[in-house]
Amino acid sequence: MKARVTVTLKSGILDPQGKAIESALKSLGVDGVASVRQGKVFDIELAATDKAKAEAALKAAADKLLANTVIENYRVELL
Repeated sequence: MKARVTVTLKSGILDPQGKAIESALKSLGVDGVASVRQGKVFDIELAATDKAKAEAALKAAADKLLANTVIENYRVELL
């Protein structure tokens, strides 16, 4: 089973890396960029076959390791 965990900064949290990317895109001539927020994507392959157990395990992993839940949100998708 394949899964994707997407981690993004919570709204209201400053994103200096996103601002740097936004500035770089504008300097490269990319038009229409209003703002950029950066995040992380984890593509994970699991041996599990039970979707509920797999999702619970991934949420636990995100809470403990993949995301800093004080400043980040995450989304778990089973693919």
